[in-house]
Amino acid sequence: MTLDIGILGYRFMGKAHSNALDRLPMFFEDAPQTNRDVLVGRDEAALADAADTLGFDRTATDWREVVDEVDAFYNLGPNHVHAEPSIAALEAGTPVLCEKPLAPTLAGAEEMADAASEAGVTAGTAFNYRFVPALQYARNLIDDGELGEIHHFRGRYLQDWLVDPEAPWSWRNDAEMAGSGALGDLGAHTVDLAHFLLGDTAGDIERLSGHLRTFVDERPVEASEGETRPVTVDDAYSAQVEFESGAMGTLEGSRFSNGHKNDHTIEIEGSEGSLRFSLERLNELELKRGDNRGFETILVTDADDPYVEHWWPPGHVIGWEHTFVHENYEFLTAVRDGTDYEPSFEDGLRAQRVLDAIERSDELGEWVSVE
Repeated sequence: MTLDIGILGYRFMGKAHSNALDRLPMFFEDAPQTNRDVLVGRDEAALADAADTLGFDRTATDWREVVDEVDAFYNLGPNHVHAEPSIAALEAGTPVLCEKPLAPTLAGAEEMADAASEAGVTAGTAFNYRFVPALQYARNLIDDGELGEIHHFRGRYLQDWLVDPEAPWSWRNDAEMAGSGALGDLGAHTVDLAHFLLGDTAGDIERLSGHLRTFVDERPVEASEGETRPVTVDDAYSAQVEFESGAMGTLEGSRFSNGHKNDHTIEIEGSEGSLRFSLERLNELELKRGDNRGFETILVTDADDPYVEHWWPPGHVIGWEHTFVHENYEFLTAVRDGTDYEPSFEDGLRAQRVLDAIERSDELGEWVSVE
């Protein structure tokens, strides 16, 4: 069986997933066979060039024409176009993989999760960092009780691509299209990793205190003479959180952290040990266990480590793009087999509830419950 794939969006994420589809049959022998059927976008000329580069058979400028013609639909567009095409595909019985955050608003995410539940087909939220081998290894350690009772979770995601006030305006700076800024763009990943690493119940956040900040209020429009547009989203966020398990946590994200390119750092401390991870060193896990006085660095590249058997000999590291290969392998296998996939739309909604609570807390200036 060959799965026909339709993808909405051909820039950053379109390239990442197309590259993953290219790699799948080369390294994962039991992966479903796929055909890059149709690429969807608005600009016909740019779309045709992208389809040729990314290996798609055809193009379409209206997603409505294709969502019921493919075996899996990837919604990789801006946040404000996540809901309508994804819901239409699900109602047509087409499995969907949608980029994060699931929607710009909590109401939109709830609508999408309801549609997925009613459709009864595979639906996934694209939290690709769950598929970093070192983070899968960390989840297994926590599940096995190696860290004991978890006391602290710290997650921060720092970038610096907006430090320059002359960096051009984009849809990511607009609340109508993006929903939020660093909070949704970066924080969604951190919240999902808290849920994933700490577990289905222990990872639930009960209440929190959040803070948002915008440092530059307007930005120049690219290729224009003096035109600017307002920035209506946050440039940075932080939150103190209380988990259902009793653990306490801090979350932070910024696109103004000078010197940090893509620094997603997780720290977890328990009664029996601790671990640290940074996406900028994604093959490594720092681990403190038992009576050891300090941390040891583990290179997660052995053949019996998660996913690593599909790649290179021990010590031959993998990179950021390989997380998409793992993600596509799991999602497309679920599509082929007609099974559920995690992270699901419900997981996307779970993260969205936390993002919404952080925004509410900032508006009210007080601790709020996650609803």
